[in-house]
Amino acid sequence: MNEKIAVVTDSTCDLTSDLLEGKDIHVVPLKVVYADRVYHDKIDITPQEVYDRLEEEIPTTSVPTPQELKEKLLELKEKKYTHVLAIHISTGLSGTCNAMRLMSKEVEGLTVEVIDSKALSMGLGRLVLYAHELVGKGLKFDEIVQKTMDKVNDIKVFFVVATLKYLVKGGRIGKVEGTIGGLLKIKPIISINENGVYYTYEKTRGRKKSLERLAQIVMEKIKEGRYIVDVMHAAAKDEAKALYDEFSKNKNIEETSFGEIGPVLGVHTGPGLVGVTITKI
Repeated sequence: MNEKIAVVTDSTCDLTSDLLEGKDIHVVPLKVVYADRVYHDKIDITPQEVYDRLEEEIPTTSVPTPQELKEKLLELKEKKYTHVLAIHISTGLSGTCNAMRLMSKEVEGLTVEVIDSKALSMGLGRLVLYAHELVGKGLKFDEIVQKTMDKVNDIKVFFVVATLKYLVKGGRIGKVEGTIGGLLKIKPIISINENGVYYTYEKTRGRKKSLERLAQIVMEKIKEGRYIVDVMHAAAKDEAKALYDEFSKNKNIEETSFGEIGPVLGVHTGPGLVGVTITKI
């Protein structure tokens, strides 16, 4: 049987239009929910619009509706796809994976495999690009699924935020310690554990020190081997660009990208996030 394979992900992958251009990758948007209106991530709302309204209202976020996911799968079936590899934001941070799993059972005649990236932003994005590359090589679906699942362990995410307020408010604090850190100027460097939940990788004191230590951690992680490093930010362009420029000089880094996290992720971090994704090649 000939396999026609679609790669599906969600808007928290933070893949730019440049990285998506010409690629058969299907992105379903999550939502930013205000009292008076629901917005589709990156479609009809920008990160800055979220930050500008935080003083008056901190919105919530939601996964795509079951109907939206089902419609996407039916659309792919209509286009003669036989297999779908759906790769989504960590189940420790969102219900998107589980929602897709439920809906995949509602569509007959389509083989759907859902992978928990245990990541977000470009951590998820790089996993999606890797899977797409495997599809392009003509590998069988089962082999692509296994290789993509194995690749999860090669991707690490580290970030700092200006305040833990929004992680707490959104219920995404996970195992991050120091919720009273503001009083002590403690700035945790946050990562994602094997269960896909945020945790404190290391504690630092003050913004400047946290950014310096974030850079040091990345340099330590890439001492040997070949890597892709992505730098992301939330209304912290200058600080993030300084890190990006530093990493761009490293001989072990084969590819880099620089960008801004989307509105849905920004709801949970607030402005001031600087994050780095390390992908082992």
